[in-house]
Amino acid sequence: QVTLVESGGGSVRPGASLTLSCKVSNDWQIGWFRQSPGTEREFLGAVSRSGRKISAADSVKGRFTADRDRSTAYLRLNDLRPEDTGVYYCAARFERWDSVGVDRTQYSYWGQGTQVTVSS
Repeated sequence: QVTLVESGGGSVRPGASLTLSCKVSNDWQIGWFRQSPGTEREFLGAVSRSGRKISAADSVKGRFTADRDRSTAYLRLNDLRPEDTGVYYCAARFERWDSVGVDRTQYSYWGQGTQVTVSS
């Protein structure tokens, strides 16, 4: 069993930054996803077990960055825009090697989600 506990969401103005945290009970590979009302859960970024491999979705590349230490994964959100509003989830995936998954169906365990609201 893997547990993930998220924190760090909030309400901010456009252009602001936030860092989301995901405390994870082991060193499984971590992905980050976002779900807005009426949309499917979309991939944002991922970090490998070692932290050496990182992936970011084209839609947020250059603004969002995933990284981790041994017990916590992070998603650093910069230059936030109103369209970034949604519930953000971290998810864990068992990966024998040091690669990352970019599809939500590859992930077995999910955090509780944290709300990010961007408005002026």
